[in-house]
Amino acid sequence: MTGRNFLFTFILFLVLGCWVDQLRAQGLSAGEPFVFPQGYRPEFRRELNHEQIAAEQRALCKADGQADSLFTPTGDAALNRAIGFSLLSEVNRIRFQIETDATLDHRLKVNYLYGLQSVLGYFREYFRKPRNVGVNPAYLPLIIANYETCFRADLRGESIAPYVVALPYDAGSNLMAARIFESNSGYKAAKENLLLKYCTLFPDKTFVTLQQNPEVSFADSMLKVVARMYPRQLYDYAAASDRLGQRIRTIKGDPFVQLVAQMAGSRSGQQYFPFVDNILNGRISMQQIDQVKDDTLAYYRLLVATQMDYVARALEGDTALEHRALSRRLEDKARSNFVTVINGLHNEKDPAVRFRVIQPLTAAELYYLAVSSDGTIYTSSFVRGVYPLMMSKIAERGDSLLMQVRFDKYRKFIKMAAAFNTLDQFLASFASPRPGKEDPANILMKAFVKNLERTEGLEDGADVADSYASIAETLQPVARRMLQNIEQNYRDALAQQNRKGVIIYRILQNLFWSADSTRKVDLTKELGIPPVYQVPFQDLANDSGRVVAQLFIYGDKDGIGVFPGLINMFSNQNWKIDQSSKYWVAVHSARGKKVSLYMNRPLPEETNEDAKAQEELNAFLAQQGLVPRVTFNRGHSYNAPYTIAQMSPASKIVFMGSCGGYNMIHDILDKAPDAHIIGTKQIADAPVNNPFLRLLMEKLRTGADIEWIGFWQELDKMVTDKIFEDYVPPHKNLGALFIKAYTRASTTAIN
Repeated sequence: MTGRNFLFTFILFLVLGCWVDQLRAQGLSAGEPFVFPQGYRPEFRRELNHEQIAAEQRALCKADGQADSLFTPTGDAALNRAIGFSLLSEVNRIRFQIETDATLDHRLKVNYLYGLQSVLGYFREYFRKPRNVGVNPAYLPLIIANYETCFRADLRGESIAPYVVALPYDAGSNLMAARIFESNSGYKAAKENLLLKYCTLFPDKTFVTLQQNPEVSFADSMLKVVARMYPRQLYDYAAASDRLGQRIRTIKGDPFVQLVAQMAGSRSGQQYFPFVDNILNGRISMQQIDQVKDDTLAYYRLLVATQMDYVARALEGDTALEHRALSRRLEDKARSNFVTVINGLHNEKDPAVRFRVIQPLTAAELYYLAVSSDGTIYTSSFVRGVYPLMMSKIAERGDSLLMQVRFDKYRKFIKMAAAFNTLDQFLASFASPRPGKEDPANILMKAFVKNLERTEGLEDGADVADSYASIAETLQPVARRMLQNIEQNYRDALAQQNRKGVIIYRILQNLFWSADSTRKVDLTKELGIPPVYQVPFQDLANDSGRVVAQLFIYGDKDGIGVFPGLINMFSNQNWKIDQSSKYWVAVHSARGKKVSLYMNRPLPEETNEDAKAQEELNAFLAQQGLVPRVTFNRGHSYNAPYTIAQMSPASKIVFMGSCGGYNMIHDILDKAPDAHIIGTKQIADAPVNNPFLRLLMEKLRTGADIEWIGFWQELDKMVTDKIFEDYVPPHKNLGALFIKAYTRASTTAIN
């Protein structure tokens, strides 16, 4: 919590506490409950207005979840009595007084009754919403009392501003929702005050708020306050041609705002912006950037040098402005100018040709190339190009490399090295331990899993999770120490009552334990996520014991070409093929367990017939009550979103047989939260896709549980194409599940 937010919260509770104390001192009542006089009835022209107010009162009494005539929105019984008194007694008193006030004509009575109804309606809509957008229910008495004060001030021709200004933001907004004070002399000042309070409470919303209200008097001063908090927003809004953009560009007396506004108005602004902190502090000039911005290699080198400078400064407690913009720009240039090039030459046999573009880079520049391309760099690009070249340029000393980059993003690099089976070689390159001292490689791996609760976001924890399966497969001693360190970190977090640490290490501990089948860890019970290393057959079968699988294929040239081979794959005594539909083909097991695979026909995409075939198959499955729990995607990367949109949310296994399918993990989990996902970082092709389909269907036909480690080893023996090394099995996709488990656990109590 920032100092500003803490101060506001402190004042908020102080005011609320004083108000509750006053009510308690008065017996939590402003007097005896108001009762309408016997025989009272409002004038017939205003009966509807009164009924609408009464309807809001009844709706609020129901809105607390209790089927009674009381309103109890908080856990404090005494406070609830005060709130209920205001709603059920004070509201009635106010509307009775409006109705019976002889000095008010019909128009004014309708106006003020409508305002009261609107205030209650707004409160009913927002009191249950989160505090950042809602209304604190404890404020209802303040809102009702100040509504009466304001409409009487309005009646006298006086300003309502002093009363609105005195209220907290949510209470003031609720009061202004009466929508009857627009002509009051204090309306503009009151609205502006609420805007100021909103921007103070939610500074990240300042720019969009001022874009809608660019003429408020506090705009310049507020812009200067939030500019350094949200430089990217400052840049984007300064580049706009609207009134706020013009206002930003004319601000004087703030060098930072003026510099960013100048960049935003330049054609090369995106090139300058990552260096904004160094430009502001005179470490580099825009003219110096001009000299390299059109030179791919020189500009990338400047980005890396600046990143290393920012990291060094951060270690000294000096965080550069908009350092994230630099990181994003560095990642973009690393991928687009280098990694995409060497990936695209994956069929080139001559390494001198394939890796020519990265030859001039230093070890540090190659390091940032690697960590900037996680998820996109091909295995061969890393293993045969970036990694060996990087190590050769640092004299085969991994420890020297990490010290040179000051351990920036080292968890990301270790995760990648583990995934590409180079971690053992990297750790072996460290200096030998001194007598009586711990091995530096062990120290690094201990640090790898420590202090995860102190890092920003969850990326480091996800990288640790992703790395374990690879390490456990190839470096058992390292994996054992890694697990021991996680277990110790969990105990330390418990002892220190560090909630975030407890959650992180408990999740990692259970994820790692589940790799050992003898422990019989139930991840669904422990973490609320599906098992990681296996899918039991019973989880794939429906109530009748049948496994239903669906294959999406598309009507391009490749899809039409491979489809006959998919059908022929099942032309044996174990399967029956049904081709009676013009839209799909069904394959049913003839022996063993009941298994059915439904594949839409890849009808020509030019006329959208493949989409029609998928639609017809989906309708058939729904009509028959058949829910696929296994989903195959066979198509290009641009087809994958269509598969994800149509796939069954009950899918337990999802095979993304398309290029770059690995990068769609989060989208798939959003659609099918319990899915085990198989994807590829590189191109997807039949030499892997077909054996996977054949092996999985045979496993299902025999009723076997899908044990991913053994399954992957068996598949490896069947596949001869080197593209298999870029396919990622489910047990190496733990990062997304880690984030999912953390999100779930962070909203519940720790056991």
